[in-house]
Amino acid sequence: MPKDFYSQPDAPDPVLENELVLSLVRRHVPAAQEVTGVDESGGEARTYAVAPGLILKTQRPQQLRARTSLTKERFFLNQIAGDLPDLSVPRVLGGGREGRYIEYSVLTHMPGVALRNAALSAEARLAVMHELGRTLRRIHGLSQAPFADNPLFPGDRSADDVRKRMDELFEELGARIRAEQSPWSLPLTPAHVAERALALLPELLACVALHSNPWHEHTFVDPVTARYTGLIDFGDAYISHPALDLRRWRVRPEREALLAGYTSAGPVSDEFLATWLVAQVLGDMAAIAGSPALAAAAHADLELLLGRL
Repeated sequence: MPKDFYSQPDAPDPVLENELVLSLVRRHVPAAQEVTGVDESGGEARTYAVAPGLILKTQRPQQLRARTSLTKERFFLNQIAGDLPDLSVPRVLGGGREGRYIEYSVLTHMPGVALRNAALSAEARLAVMHELGRTLRRIHGLSQAPFADNPLFPGDRSADDVRKRMDELFEELGARIRAEQSPWSLPLTPAHVAERALALLPELLACVALHSNPWHEHTFVDPVTARYTGLIDFGDAYISHPALDLRRWRVRPEREALLAGYTSAGPVSDEFLATWLVAQVLGDMAAIAGSPALAAAAHADLELLLGRL
């Protein structure tokens, strides 16, 4: 699995002047009126809100990395727009480059707020998980030929590739648990847990284009109604087994709601369920390695999963 590195870490990274933002947006939407805000979340991208209902998204040049691509995101979103026009994702209105360092996309604005910033009841949060699961199932059901033929989409084309990816993820998490002396209460070592989990992977696996990180910073909700509004940020997309798009959710009820939404339109195969089980083990180990507040629950969940391996 390729490792991340930033190709131009010393590139300048200024917040663009409003006049430049408007000039870029107006190349594609002449009616753009004014810049109303800048999202400085610190990620690989920076977004500028532009009235009426537009987003200018730029790749932060000093954080340019091989697996992140606005061109790739626009391609993915255009595939969704063509095949699933009712799906709630941003729509591409344009994109291109300006000078040496500026790559940009002009997108429609996703209504609502990121799930991480929403105060929802437990019941409302599970309802959002269900809708997210339905969305991911539809995305995974897109025709895969355009993605397979596009060199911007790295990833896995076989069961061996998926196994190698998961093996490397297990190794990384095991190393973090050891290095950070994370609490570990199970009788099996992290390496033995990984060995038992990987043995469950089927010999044949179907791979699709994945969102990559449909977690709480990219899942949007209406803060008033608490309803799911959509999914953003496809710039890290890659090809692998669809269960890997569900692995980041740490809490058992949320996982179950996510899977219930995913299977609401029809059952999944035994190989999907087996791979999903392995992905959940990865999720629990990630929680133990990096989320102290979730570590105790992750240990309990991992014990439950080990009984099924």
